[in-house]
Amino acid sequence: MQKNQHAELNLLWGELILEELARLGVQHLCMAPGSRSTPLTLAAAKQHKLQQHLHFDERGLGFYAMGLAKASRAPVAIITTSGTAVANLFPAIVEAWLTNVPLVVLSGDRPPELIACGANQAIQQPGIYGQYAIPVNLPTPDLSIAPQVLLTLLDEAISNQRGPVHINCMFREPLYPQELQAPMAQELTHYLLPLQRWQHHANPYSCYSSNAAKQLPPHDALSRFVHGQGVIVAGTLDPAEQPAKLVELAAKLGWPLLTDAQSQLRQHPAAIGNIDQLLHHPKAKALLERADRVLVFGGRLLSKRLIAYLEQQDWQSYWQVLPQQQRLDPSHKAKAVWLAPLSEFASLNWPRSSAANWALELIAANDQLHQLFQQQIDDGPFGEAQVVRAIAKTQPGQQQLFIGNSLPVRLYDMFAPVTTEPALTYTNRGASGIDGLLATCCGVAAHSHRPTTLIIGDISALHDLNSLALARQARWPLVIVIINNDGGSIFNILPVPDQQIRQRYYRLEHGLEFGYGSAMFGLPYNRVEDLQSFNEAYQDALAYDGASVIEVRVSQTQASEQIAQMAQWVRQR
Repeated sequence: MQKNQHAELNLLWGELILEELARLGVQHLCMAPGSRSTPLTLAAAKQHKLQQHLHFDERGLGFYAMGLAKASRAPVAIITTSGTAVANLFPAIVEAWLTNVPLVVLSGDRPPELIACGANQAIQQPGIYGQYAIPVNLPTPDLSIAPQVLLTLLDEAISNQRGPVHINCMFREPLYPQELQAPMAQELTHYLLPLQRWQHHANPYSCYSSNAAKQLPPHDALSRFVHGQGVIVAGTLDPAEQPAKLVELAAKLGWPLLTDAQSQLRQHPAAIGNIDQLLHHPKAKALLERADRVLVFGGRLLSKRLIAYLEQQDWQSYWQVLPQQQRLDPSHKAKAVWLAPLSEFASLNWPRSSAANWALELIAANDQLHQLFQQQIDDGPFGEAQVVRAIAKTQPGQQQLFIGNSLPVRLYDMFAPVTTEPALTYTNRGASGIDGLLATCCGVAAHSHRPTTLIIGDISALHDLNSLALARQARWPLVIVIINNDGGSIFNILPVPDQQIRQRYYRLEHGLEFGYGSAMFGLPYNRVEDLQSFNEAYQDALAYDGASVIEVRVSQTQASEQIAQMAQWVRQR
């Protein structure tokens, strides 16, 4: 084969790969610049089925793709060049693997003869992600490898995908054909003859049926299970799972519904949203300790107190409902795990519990905490929890929230207010890192085009500062609220044994502010230090069709002191 035809075959493989990914449900294609991935990039330039997103930083690009995948609930493809570009995706791949987010990495690579010989930008890319991604190592494009072999390989790897897949593409030079739209060489036309039927329809070459699990208990098992004092726990749930069905189930059984910050139900008026703080409350905790059976939907709970409660109880019956098989219980309790869609499981013909309404006093205790938070947080001194509650009360049904790790998500879990129309809530709580939060939020917003608010700490924002370049692409309200307490104040509530060690080695106070960073990326910016200023800035930001930054300045100890004070008040009630 002539050299130029080799470049054309590289491009043809790139076109076949992207076309098949589109047929397999991929909607978005994220790309970073690079030469070795040229056949994929040029194929993307000719591709009109995939929405394209470009960014200069692979680490941010990976998290952006994850946000797109979370919001679209479909696989998202990522194109990178060779070398450390591939490694920069690793944090996002780890998070996606832990939370079953489907990412498809297409990495350009050197051919085998240029590996481990000092060639430029050449590393060992096959299997680079270890257990965190399914590896698909393609050979260098060659006419001896039939095109249907390539398609069936992709179909098997991507169909029913629940996590990351890494497709490593080894390309020999030349990478650049002389003309992008040149007529195909006769040799390549003949090469495509086995795909004539595929070229005239829109389906994948191989169509796999769904392997979704469904395991539902019989009615007699339901009757035995509900015969006692039970609680329902809503863990991390996707909005597509219809979490509101759990409100109906709780009412039918007469059991309290305890909600995690990531359940989409944390602010629902019919749920026990303040469970983290109620487990400080002596009477409420004593009441909950009478429960002898539990029904958990999802996993990855945020509250350590709720996790400890589930671990310490001597459950007669413990059921967990998951969409697919996973081990999501760090306490390793004996249980029955049902693999089924939440909506179908909650809609079964459940009998009413023999101990219906056994925990009605919990509702009164939960309502008391709402009043306490109103008095001591909303009407109290300016602070982090006050800002989180103000955001959570503003147009909740019309926007979506992305809540950063460390303090923001804990403050939301502890103190979020009740609302009749809770917002969609997103987090990155698989590995619970503070990297890539801004990029992930930008991806979520980019797919939905809904007003979106990110609540993020200052250290997390510094980690992902160059993702403000992704934020500036927004043409809808994207409000980035940075709570700046000058360091990692989460360590104020952890038992670091020495204050000087805490300040020097954990908090990492930096003395930075975000006005100049926002200006560098051309984003509107406000700095606020009181609630009235915040509310005015926030309303302006929600009315602006684009990204904007609000920096909330608070003291280093405000949040930790308030958390301790609130816990003391709850214990005394």
